[in-house]
Amino acid sequence: MLNFNVTENPAFCTQFLTAFSVFLLITSLPFSLFFCIKVVQEYERAVIFRLGRLVSGGARGPGIFFIIPCIDTYSKVDLRTVSFDVPPQEILSKDSVTVAVDAVVYFRISNAIASVSNVEDYARSTRLLAATTLRNVLGTKNLSEILSERESISHMIQSSLDEATDSWGVKVERVEVKDARLPFQLQRAMAAEAEATREARAKVIAAEGEQRASRALKEAAEVIMASPAALQLRYLQTLSSIAAEKNSTIVFPVPMELFRGFTVGSVTNEI
Repeated sequence: MLNFNVTENPAFCTQFLTAFSVFLLITSLPFSLFFCIKVVQEYERAVIFRLGRLVSGGARGPGIFFIIPCIDTYSKVDLRTVSFDVPPQEILSKDSVTVAVDAVVYFRISNAIASVSNVEDYARSTRLLAATTLRNVLGTKNLSEILSERESISHMIQSSLDEATDSWGVKVERVEVKDARLPFQLQRAMAAEAEATREARAKVIAAEGEQRASRALKEAAEVIMASPAALQLRYLQTLSSIAAEKNSTIVFPVPMELFRGFTVGSVTNEI
């Protein structure tokens, strides 16, 4: 009696099933061609499994490829760039501030066979890993770094994701941190701090202006003291500017030399 055990002769079983499927394929021509001919688009690849084993030769496509019915199964893989939004993550920064941060990730399939055979669902796995990586990276940053160094943080997340998903056949092309939302109380505190900083800066600028103006006035006074006529000319310019604004006002200019005698006399009496 013939004792046949499939588990002990897997190669013979595979060859037998393959030969039987090819025989059925040939005997049912041309109707079997409808089940054998498959087509994938330019941006797709087909990963074929024969009796559970990966068919050698790599992924098929683009264009027409053939399978053997009953023993072959295939999976289509899209090679186009895919983007997804990372849900807002409540992150505790390094300086103990709670921030809600969301991001967007762009990735594509670089190895169709690895994306099918090494991971169950590459898209879902990449999304979960992106959310976890976002939390881990931002947890090591201060609030000021999160707000001002988004580009460097995006590159850091991208390199970390790309390294982790390389074995899945996934290439992370770009990561962008979209928004960082702060608690309302913290926003008010930061606004008050910024307003106080601006007021202090304005006072410093005003003080520097006063200092420069006083130096200019001092130099102008020295020039006028050297030439008494310059003071009279300045006095006339002031009267001219006043007369231009208020034409009904009549001003009689009096030379300053007339008051010098009174000034000297009063000073002498006091002594």
